[in-house]
Amino acid sequence: MSTFSRIVQYSKPYWLRIVVAITASAALGAMDGAFAYLVEPLLKKIFTTKDLTIFTLLPIGVILLFLIRAGCRFLNDYYLRTAGELAIRDVRNDVYKSSIGLDLQYYNTNTTGGMMSRVISDVSGMQNGIANVITNIFRDGISAVSLLGVLFYRNWMLALIAFIAIPLSAYSAQIIGKRIKRLVNQGQLKMADLSSHLQETFAGIKVIKAFGLEERSAERFYKVSAEFYELIRKSIKYSSISAPTTEMITSLGIAAVIWAGGSMVLRDIMSSSEFFSFITAMILLYKPLKSLNGAYNNVQSSLGAAIRVFEIIDRRPEITDLPEAIPLKVCHGTVEFRDVSFRYNDEYVLQNVSLRAERNQIIALVGPSGGGKTTLVSLIPRFYDASEGVILIDDCDIRTATKQSLVHQIALVDQETTLFNDTIANNIRYGKSEATDAEVESAAITAYAHEFISQMPEGYNTIIGDRGVRLSGGQRQRICIARALIKNAPILILDEATSALDTESEKMVQMALDNLMANRTTFVIAHRLSTVLHADQIIVLDGGNIIEQGTHDALLNKGGLYSRLSSLQFTERSSAEATSES
Repeated sequence: MSTFSRIVQYSKPYWLRIVVAITASAALGAMDGAFAYLVEPLLKKIFTTKDLTIFTLLPIGVILLFLIRAGCRFLNDYYLRTAGELAIRDVRNDVYKSSIGLDLQYYNTNTTGGMMSRVISDVSGMQNGIANVITNIFRDGISAVSLLGVLFYRNWMLALIAFIAIPLSAYSAQIIGKRIKRLVNQGQLKMADLSSHLQETFAGIKVIKAFGLEERSAERFYKVSAEFYELIRKSIKYSSISAPTTEMITSLGIAAVIWAGGSMVLRDIMSSSEFFSFITAMILLYKPLKSLNGAYNNVQSSLGAAIRVFEIIDRRPEITDLPEAIPLKVCHGTVEFRDVSFRYNDEYVLQNVSLRAERNQIIALVGPSGGGKTTLVSLIPRFYDASEGVILIDDCDIRTATKQSLVHQIALVDQETTLFNDTIANNIRYGKSEATDAEVESAAITAYAHEFISQMPEGYNTIIGDRGVRLSGGQRQRICIARALIKNAPILILDEATSALDTESEKMVQMALDNLMANRTTFVIAHRLSTVLHADQIIVLDGGNIIEQGTHDALLNKGGLYSRLSSLQFTERSSAEATSES
């Protein structure tokens, strides 16, 4: 019931539309009762008293009645459906807002397709529930109540006989509805698997084609699709059983009423016109009861989807602002790690890390893969919180600052070059939404991107496609650098920003990075050691520990891990250059 009430809560802001729909629904329901009630006096007037005036006006009355019903039905359907769509829009917005507010840890443990399924498929599954609740409670509910009133008014004994079938129908609907709810919930989970497979396929289509995996991917999709169909088949089976079961139970009540009512007419206990009025009301009652039964199944189906939706809305990020958090104002940009450790579950990724970076310094993080380099820099903007120790910016514990003010002080450029299917100008403006065209162009010039942007079909207004697919790797990286430049944050994080580039692109991007690093505290994760030769400090991480620390020359002379990595890389590079020259 709590889930059901929350669905209804989303309709409250649109109460005016719902009131109009309810009024129209009530009118439709009341008309059914009035029609059934008037059968008796009309038949008596026409066939007993031979009133030709009533007989003449009856066709006109029928036309007017159906015109009014048509108007009421339009008002009901239009305002109800628009209220439902607005409510669903609010639900979808809340799910999206809650999703993007969750910690990165949540995204690391959940598939993209699964999260997309929550926002699209599960929310759509709720839609029928919201519409059916309002429609059936007010239109079919009022219609059923008014018709039951006519039944009891005409003959309470026959009404009790007819009424026996209703609890039996409700009980069967409840049993079937619970099974439908369970199956729909399982079906939504399977739909999330389908969405995840689709997302992986489209994102990795180049790899699939390069390795000839089309058939294998298709077979995997077929398997998940077949499992999804099996769940939906069972849901359809129970849904299809519902209506025949109701009809069979209702037929018992109708048969009993016909036998008992017919006996009363034959014994002059009840007039034939009253009996016809009773039969009309009972037949008309069948439709709203059937609709209410179907609505119950729809509501159960929507509840299964709603539970998954509200799981996301109710989920709260673990990393939040403290009640006494204050905005962070950076003057110098000094960043300090004091005995910082980070563990995922029970496994340490970083242990007892201590370092200090002053303004204008470049801190390079190097070492084998899995050493903890990306985790370390991810702690600065609080993508994760340190398990132990403290991180300070200008001697302020970052956990005492508001998250929003913290991320405003940090710019990030990583190897993934995340761009959006928007214009080049707007992609640069992600660093500063209120930036003018002149500011955007200035940032692009400093990032060595203005020249190639100017040659694009529509310049800065060129749409670059999904993930910037219309640009080369170097071009994408320079736009990301322009985005970081326009943010003008005092602290900069570069996560292997040139690792995926060719030599020519790397030189151009490195010049742009040199402009970006000026007058900033910079942390550089470097795969190619040649890019960090002039770093103020080089931190060598292995197994989550700082095992070496110093300048390039000092670490070479030390003869440790850095020296071995440097020797290996420069030897490989020299061999590659010699091979290309020959």
